[in-house]
Amino acid sequence: MMKTPGFDTYEPWSGEQRPLYLAPMAGVSDLPYRLLAKECGADITITEFTNSTALSREATASWRKMESDPREQPFIPQIFGGEMHDMVTAATMLEESADVIDLNFGCPAPKVTNICAGAALMGEPQRLVTMVEKIVDAVNVPVTAKMRLGTGQGPNNAVNICKSLERIGAQRLCIHGRTLRQRYSGTADWETIQAAVNAVDVPVVANGDITDAESAQRCLELTNASGLMIGRAAIGRPDVFAQIKVGLGWMEEAELPWVQEHQDDWDEMSETSKAFASRRWCWDRYVTLCRETTGLAKQTMQRHAIAFSKGLPGAKSVRSLMHELSDVNQSAQAISDFLRPISEG
Repeated sequence: MMKTPGFDTYEPWSGEQRPLYLAPMAGVSDLPYRLLAKECGADITITEFTNSTALSREATASWRKMESDPREQPFIPQIFGGEMHDMVTAATMLEESADVIDLNFGCPAPKVTNICAGAALMGEPQRLVTMVEKIVDAVNVPVTAKMRLGTGQGPNNAVNICKSLERIGAQRLCIHGRTLRQRYSGTADWETIQAAVNAVDVPVVANGDITDAESAQRCLELTNASGLMIGRAAIGRPDVFAQIKVGLGWMEEAELPWVQEHQDDWDEMSETSKAFASRRWCWDRYVTLCRETTGLAKQTMQRHAIAFSKGLPGAKSVRSLMHELSDVNQSAQAISDFLRPISEG
């Protein structure tokens, strides 16, 4: 049986390749986007975080988020919830299809924390640890957990929680270097992630403010994390994984599919044209992967279209394009036309 990637720990980082993860993000990490991220250099992808109560009640919309594809390996569904029984039930229901089950103790969204789930459970560490222990005992696949530094009220407790989770059998931990209270403000605290890496023997993945090769290098040098998880920087920019790998010397720029598509004139293209070219390749590939898997859904496509065009000249016109065109295939083509590099159009 093939070893599931992402469970190695390392000596201090000296430039060697470590796994890059696409973070589980609601409304972003749908199946076609995860497959696209893998083609763009992500090593490991995780589903959108999904409500364990809805899964345990067999809600169709929630189970749709749990669809995978043979090209996505390992398959890692992520669940959240405040009800111990529902979390265990959902994990056992997922066990047959999942290579790993990931538990969310990091989401700061009020609709999640209000049911004492996600990052709110950092405020009830004993309950969090008991929940993980029951899930570890109930399933025969590795159980992993993603968390924040703490709630932001009182001292941060992530390092202590990591030690407890290691003791009860969690096999990988991921820390976003902010508290619940911070949400996405301020700067990610990588020092606490470094302390967690040094405190446990299981892999610890660093998350927060990793946006390019330079920040990836600084984070690995400081934390010695067993991998890096990228969230916001990968929204509409799945090529961020490739950019990091090229920047750190883990792959050659000439290997990238959007560079190959423009191999005769890539070096002459402006930075803006390169941005259009890479995003256009990613967009067209995303649309193809949608057609091969979940189908093209208007709402999801609109969200991704706005993210893909963000920061590019003329991006505002994408919003009106999306409202004017009711046919999803026309919309997909219109975005592709918008993303045509300047040198071509």
